Amino acid sequence: MSTNEGAVYAQQGFGSTLEPKAPYGLLIIDLVNGFADPAVFGGGNIPEAIENTQTLLATAREQGWPVAHTRIVYADDGADNNIFSIKVPGMLGLTEDAHNSHIVPELAPAPGEFIVRKNVPSAFFGTPLAAWLTQRGVQTLLVAGAVTSGCVRSSVVDAMQLGFRPLVVSDCVGDRAIGPHEANLFDMRQKYATVATREEAMKLIGV
Repeated sequence: MSTNEGAVYAQQGFGSTLEPKAPYGLLIIDLVNGFADPAVFGGGNIPEAIENTQTLLATAREQGWPVAHTRIVYADDGADNNIFSIKVPGMLGLTEDAHNSHIVPELAPAPGEFIVRKNVPSAFFGTPLAAWLTQRGVQTLLVAGAVTSGCVRSSVVDAMQLGFRPLVVSDCVGDRAIGPHEANLFDMRQKYATVATREEAMKLIGV
């Protein structure tokens, strides 16, 4: 994004500071085997996002934050085929028992962590995630996962609309292409979320 474009956003009042507020929660979006594999849905900087998210997840567990993970899961017989899977037919292969739909071993959920099954980009649409976070008092939701331009962005927009303060951990999200990754980080920073590296985010929230 050019300096001139950034100046236009600033002149129009975008990019205001969104201060994180406790309590905190962590949402890890679709870091499953299929998105870790460049031959399936992966590539780009997703491997780095997975590696960095391991440290972020360890911190969340040490701090006792509520943690939710998402998986894309379609019915074995494709009965829930929808517009998302019509647009990206390979999604229908992400069934409950399919290897590619399982969360990567490095980020395997611990007991008490919520696994959200979805078949659209947003972690919130048609799922109980918002209620689960609200019950646990979460105000600021740290977000990691894949892909930045798709399910991450969609979930961040919904989180903001539902009254959560999104904090996108920029080195813990990844995309199969760097251009969309960077453009969507810029856009989320301007309109919907705080965007910070893991190290910056920990300083912001005093961990």
